[in-house]
Amino acid sequence: MDINASIIDQRLTGLLDKHADLFAERFKKDEDKKRSAAFVTLCMENMLGVSFEAAFDLLTEGGDDAGVDGLHIDNIEDGEITVTLFQGKYKIKDLSGEAHFPENGVEKALNTVQILFDPSKEVALNPYIKPKIEEIRSFIRDGYIPNINMILCNNGQKWNENAQKRIDQACLPEDQVKISHFNHDAVVSLLKNAKAVNDTLVLAGEATVESFNFKRVMVGKTRVTEIARLFKEHGDALLERNIRRYLGLRENRVNNAIHNTLSDPNNRENFYFFNNGITIICKNFKHNALQKENFQVRMEEMQIINGGQTGKTIFQTLKNSDLSEENYENTFVPVRIYELLGREDEKFITDITYATNSQNPVELRDLRSNDDVQKRLEIAIKDLGYIYKRQRDDTSVGAGTLTSGVVAEAVLAIWRQKPHQAKLRHKQFFDKLYSEIFTDLNAAQAVLAVLIFRSVEAERKKAGEKSYEFIPYASHYIAMLIGNFLLQKDRLKPNDVTHRNFQTLQEELTGNFESLYARACRNISSALVGIYNDKKELSLQQIAAAFRRGDVLVELLEMIDELLEGIEGKSA
Repeated sequence: MDINASIIDQRLTGLLDKHADLFAERFKKDEDKKRSAAFVTLCMENMLGVSFEAAFDLLTEGGDDAGVDGLHIDNIEDGEITVTLFQGKYKIKDLSGEAHFPENGVEKALNTVQILFDPSKEVALNPYIKPKIEEIRSFIRDGYIPNINMILCNNGQKWNENAQKRIDQACLPEDQVKISHFNHDAVVSLLKNAKAVNDTLVLAGEATVESFNFKRVMVGKTRVTEIARLFKEHGDALLERNIRRYLGLRENRVNNAIHNTLSDPNNRENFYFFNNGITIICKNFKHNALQKENFQVRMEEMQIINGGQTGKTIFQTLKNSDLSEENYENTFVPVRIYELLGREDEKFITDITYATNSQNPVELRDLRSNDDVQKRLEIAIKDLGYIYKRQRDDTSVGAGTLTSGVVAEAVLAIWRQKPHQAKLRHKQFFDKLYSEIFTDLNAAQAVLAVLIFRSVEAERKKAGEKSYEFIPYASHYIAMLIGNFLLQKDRLKPNDVTHRNFQTLQEELTGNFESLYARACRNISSALVGIYNDKKELSLQQIAAAFRRGDVLVELLEMIDELLEGIEGKSA
């Protein structure tokens, strides 16, 4: 029995016990399917960095799933949409960790990619995956280019040579499709607590060492082979503080450019000039100050806070290259090493990370967590009986806990009346949309928005086949309407929501949610009819596009304006 396979199997048992109702509702009494689904959910949770509940919501496993057990749609930007598909093969009776990912599973994955992302091809799909696929297809029809990550997960080894030949012969476009393996060893690696990384980095040529503001800095360059060695020995343990660790698991233009430069013999030696470099923090570093160049720098508790994608791409490129280290003898990357000693440097580390992470789009939630507005929300939300998480961590989120990300999403959809952006622009919540979301936001407004949105999402998850077809796409719109309906009763505007009327509004939401939800759905149904005047039945792609583009928002905002005019008239 493989020790890591055993650890994962034990963890699955715990998850199945903890979430027994969740699995029973979906998979009834089929224990094998439950365990297989739990494994895929665990893989998605750790790869995507989301909660177990959020990962479970991504499950598509079941009959007519086209070989896709989980599906995640990433932020949409620059005319592209990134989709990560998960297919799991879990050996329940064999925990040796030696079985290869099955060849027929690889073949099915290839067929899936070729069928699902062609909007003209029809395929029978279950209700868990169909709305998501049709939404993706609506993007494609609008000219978006899909970037696809197919993650093949098992509690064994990678696929065999025959399966690899099938992948090669499929001739899928390399700049659009990436097929990766993820197994029990990878999950255990991510589950391990962050351990201190102590190692020596060999710099090439001269380097500058300075001390100022009670901190030490070393700036120089190192061979890419040194970076590849670090990642080979320590892997993602180098990136525990990196806010974009997952980005390295998928293709993007910057990483492709890094790979292409390293692979080009005529351009390889210019790599130093094309790259922003790698920033390392450590508790302390030591070197022989009597030398003039080629320092061996010993670092204690080192972490890469910028350039993690560069490092991982260097490692993967050199690992898969037929060339020897000598071919990279003159290929260098810039390096900055900061010696930061104690807890008093935490905010400074955050500021460095924020300032230096500009090479790829960044989720800025953690970097905004020390803003005054975030700290004030934390204090005020606690006074309302809830916990506000300004930063991400590994603890589960209960009913009494609100994350800053969910608050941003709910507030943008409900009080700022931009549900289409709330659904699709997660990366901008703590960047371009930050001021719009959080300026003049009080705790009562934040908590009430989350309670509304959570209630709507809970209703979406249990919606049956007889419900409205637009339900999978409309949560943010329904929440917006419910928020406005809720205030209408007391002739309030969003800015009128405070700690003084919070309890009353919360009770009204709980007591009248079903009627508010039904009213919102009727309004949305009417809005769709107003957009599409013909009597023809709408396709899911049309419906998805209407919500994504905000076409239905114009109709709904007119309804809300009428409500507000009525409130102002009564107030007068």
